[in-house]
Amino acid sequence: MRHLTPRQQQLLQLLADGEFHSGEQIGRQLDISRAAINQQIQHLKPLGLDIFSVTGKGYRLARPIELLDPVALEAAGAAPVQCLAVIDSTNQYMLSRLSSWQPGECVLAECQTAGRGRRGREWVSPFAGQMILSMYWRLEQGMAAAMGLSLVVGVALAETLAAAGYPDIGLKWPNDLYARGQKLAGILVEMSAIAGGACHLVIGVGMNLGMPSQMASQISQPWTALAALRDEPVARNALTADFILRLRAALTAFGQQGLAPFQTRWNQLDIYRDQPVRLLLADEEMRGIARGIDAQGALMLEQHDGQLYRYIGGEISVRPV
Repeated sequence: MRHLTPRQQQLLQLLADGEFHSGEQIGRQLDISRAAINQQIQHLKPLGLDIFSVTGKGYRLARPIELLDPVALEAAGAAPVQCLAVIDSTNQYMLSRLSSWQPGECVLAECQTAGRGRRGREWVSPFAGQMILSMYWRLEQGMAAAMGLSLVVGVALAETLAAAGYPDIGLKWPNDLYARGQKLAGILVEMSAIAGGACHLVIGVGMNLGMPSQMASQISQPWTALAALRDEPVARNALTADFILRLRAALTAFGQQGLAPFQTRWNQLDIYRDQPVRLLLADEEMRGIARGIDAQGALMLEQHDGQLYRYIGGEISVRPV
């Protein structure tokens, strides 16, 4: 885990509005020289921050950013929550301290340097450009009761965005959130359990809010960000707080009722429902018509013989035909 220095934090708070700030103003407020300002900026740029200077105007960020605000999150009911600056992985941070958390407790980060998605894919993470969240949860019924949980997380996130006015949000089985045919967010659920014992879960969510141009080229698949979906600034803290509250409520319902309250809602959001798809399994490819999920969260595929076949778990990827 890396902490920003107090001066780096002050500098970011000054520049967060996306307006020009003169070197004289910055130097006076931070009590540092022009050379020291440039030095601090060089330390911040590798985090994915587009900071540039114009002679006679000063320094600015290419776009405004909203830094994580623990006070605002707590006021919105999201506590307990930890807000970190730079970390390797919020999921790994929680997994390495499993005994420290209460169900529903969250860790947020401005950026992570070793974030990963399904199949270990790298997750590109610009500073203050994403929702990076991990939540601890516990299922007393054991690991078997966690089947379908990532689908519940997807429903909670999609409904959070719909309530905030973001259009064209859909879900791709099993762990992705899409908007207008491009990936917007990914979900990674990791668990630890012993036979006959409770299941400890760490639920990771990474969602693109805005992506600096120098980091966009590192992404190898079609993607989008919330900033591209609506012509308004993303209310990062308010959106995060609402998602945390919705996710806690959804996980409570899941623990009591299983997937039943979410099956229809997930199917309504399925971007491939009733469309021809390819299922890429470990060593074979299956084709058919996607028919949503069943009561256990399995993907239902109607094949050429007219029969429905269910697929769940393992390394399965869904692609359009």
